[in-house]
Amino acid sequence: MTMPRANRRRRSMMRMAAFGLLLVASGGSTQAQKGADLSGLWQTETAGSTVRIARCGSGYCGTIAATAGSGVDAQNPDPALRTRKLVGVQIMQAGTPSGAAFEGSLYNPNDGKTYAGSLTPKGPDTVEVAGCVLSVLCKRQTWRRIR
Repeated sequence: MTMPRANRRRRSMMRMAAFGLLLVASGGSTQAQKGADLSGLWQTETAGSTVRIARCGSGYCGTIAATAGSGVDAQNPDPALRTRKLVGVQIMQAGTPSGAAFEGSLYNPNDGKTYAGSLTPKGPDTVEVAGCVLSVLCKRQTWRRIR
């Protein structure tokens, strides 16, 4: 028996949160730029992936540095990319400063979809990452700096 579409979407959102491949921002231009540098390696909340965050324009980009599981982009909507390795794939573009955070987009390899999201510093070694559908259905995670 196949799962109804709404349940598949709900499960996709849960997987997105579970693997913590969310990253983007909600913050302010000058305030966000004056904060601590978020560049470095970050462990997702579930420890399923490590993401390298680096300066990217006026904000930050995130690239998968290590991941658990198969390590391939099997759910990519482009069939030609479904066998590519996830390590090295940019999953986050948080280039719009807003307050103390950054806004942008997040690619979730678990379901092959791109979401709106935010990256908000919570301390020198902690960030909150959120991925949202329709700006109201959001999943949040706390990531810890590895180095």
